[in-house]
Amino acid sequence: MAEADVSSIFSQKNSRLAEDTVFYSIFPDSSLSPDIKSQNPITIPLISSQLQALHLEILHSLSSYTTNYIWQHEPFTISPSTQTPCAFCPSSSNQIPHLHGKLRYGDNLEDEWFVVFLLFEVSRRFPNLSISVWDTDGEFLLIEAAFHLPKWLNPETSTNRIFIRGGNLHIVPTNQFPTVPTLFDALSYVLTNEEKTKASSSVQLAIRNRIGDYPNRAVKNMQRVRVRVPVLVAQILKHEPCLISLAVEGFYDRDIDSMKYAAKMELFLPNKSADDIVEVSVIMSRAMYAQLMQQTFQAPKGYPMPPRSDSGYAAAELGMKIACGFEMIYQTRKQEGLEGKGSTWEVYKESLERSGYFEGLLPGSKEYKRLMENAQDYYRKSSLHSRESEIMSAPVRRIDDILSNPGSADEFKGQELPPSDDDSWMYNGEDELNAALLERQQEMEDYNMNHKKNKKPKDHEDAGPSSSSNINDYDLGDIAKSMQDFVQKMSSFEGAEVPGDRNLNDVDFDVEQFMKEIQSVMKPPNGAHADGGYDDVDEDFSSGMDLDDSEDSDYEEAGDDHENEQAAFMSSYSDVLSKELKSTTLDKSFVRANEPPLKKDEGPSNASGDADEEFSPVDVDLNLVKSFLGSFSSQEGLPGPASNLLGLMGLQLPQDNQKDK
Repeated sequence: MAEADVSSIFSQKNSRLAEDTVFYSIFPDSSLSPDIKSQNPITIPLISSQLQALHLEILHSLSSYTTNYIWQHEPFTISPSTQTPCAFCPSSSNQIPHLHGKLRYGDNLEDEWFVVFLLFEVSRRFPNLSISVWDTDGEFLLIEAAFHLPKWLNPETSTNRIFIRGGNLHIVPTNQFPTVPTLFDALSYVLTNEEKTKASSSVQLAIRNRIGDYPNRAVKNMQRVRVRVPVLVAQILKHEPCLISLAVEGFYDRDIDSMKYAAKMELFLPNKSADDIVEVSVIMSRAMYAQLMQQTFQAPKGYPMPPRSDSGYAAAELGMKIACGFEMIYQTRKQEGLEGKGSTWEVYKESLERSGYFEGLLPGSKEYKRLMENAQDYYRKSSLHSRESEIMSAPVRRIDDILSNPGSADEFKGQELPPSDDDSWMYNGEDELNAALLERQQEMEDYNMNHKKNKKPKDHEDAGPSSSSNINDYDLGDIAKSMQDFVQKMSSFEGAEVPGDRNLNDVDFDVEQFMKEIQSVMKPPNGAHADGGYDDVDEDFSSGMDLDDSEDSDYEEAGDDHENEQAAFMSSYSDVLSKELKSTTLDKSFVRANEPPLKKDEGPSNASGDADEEFSPVDVDLNLVKSFLGSFSSQEGLPGPASNLLGLMGLQLPQDNQKDK
């Protein structure tokens, strides 16, 4: 395989992002010029030099925060994309010159939020920058402000929309970019519309509450403790205090192979002599301190340890764990550097497996070992190995440099050491956890309360008398009255008026001609009003079924004769309709006027002769209310036709909590 082919493998973005890692990209406004977008070769060297200068300025401005901070796994760094293309950024990012970086925070979540604080601080000190930050969960800043975000914003719609600029969080709106915007377009829009893209004050406040305690919180997160360690370990921590993270990593991530190095202690305590043990004060993060303290670990054979009753046993035990961690990580890294193994080696080996290099051979077989040796030999000879070996062996070389000038234990004796910091926080974590949970619970309750409060005025304004929450106190007559008002004021033969712009074609409909056709079919008998019962029918029926009382009705202009003719028709129409219904089963589905309600144990009345002789009209209002309530109850609180129609009429029924009673 050619070396260029290997290089192309590692230049591709790895689809599997490292867990517990935060990623960030910093885009200067100068990278958004048209010449950059067109890849003008004249401007590329200029941009590269500008990025290098910006790189140094940013690191210098943050040095006061980061100099004494102990990171869990790796320090905060940034690199220009013109020198080192970003392997974990979206592919579109590398088309725009920028600075990028990543930091593995592991079990120490404080590292991630400290990075967020640093990025916000950079955006305040350098206002001509737009910054993007994310981790394996995506836009985790949005998770922190979840109760205050616009409804449209979710993980699927947040791509290329979230940026830090000028010390604020910015969100590219959907009204400008309905679909996912390109990174270049999104950055350009934020640059020219800072006020429009600035997130709401509640979102800003949620983020500030999370990082507002920094940098003081970063200092508080450090734990100073006395330990008893071999003198060589003391020398390393004196010159490079940050390497304590390397020792904790070696101890915490130990395995059977690395434990063999701890059992021998060839480098840091070869003589196993108590004279080589000194007491020093070290600084580490609280997460590191907890990782060391909460794990039971047996001291290697021959390692000098005081009795458990000794007042310095705790310091000796903690120092022993640090010393073993240094031994394990040093020997492991040194061996990996000699063997040419590392993170890029794992990627290279996985690419060989995917390409079928091992031809389905079982690991450990003779042919598999032969192919593996060939692959390792090529990898060691490639330029990739030299770069990876330099990175992997850097801590090893630094330790070797420190130990090349060995000191004596005397220089660490007789020193005034500060006392160890209180570690009660490690045992009182339940109170802090409960406080955090209560804070989240309160935030959720405030969100629900505000959500209801925002809906309540509108509901109260629209509902009128129907805003009562008690179904028993609700005036059901409002339904019938509102229905009549709705029919009279909001509807006509053209249909009901509903909100929204609707381009509907007008219907050409001659009402008078239609009514004449109906009259000719029905042929109302003469003297339809001779029977008083029919007058009752007309009076009751017309109370709820008036065809049109609108101001611009054509019927109001027709004169008294036309009104009398219409009244006579409606009376006869009601009579015929009622008689037709009475011969069907629908008759039993209507409630009639003056009809006594059935008792619980009684069935429907079987009297038919009397009913034919004296007709009792249908109670339109009562039937209307009954139908509405039945339909509304069947919705069980979900949207449906009854609630939608009631909403158009300005009514909102309360939920029936006594449905089954």
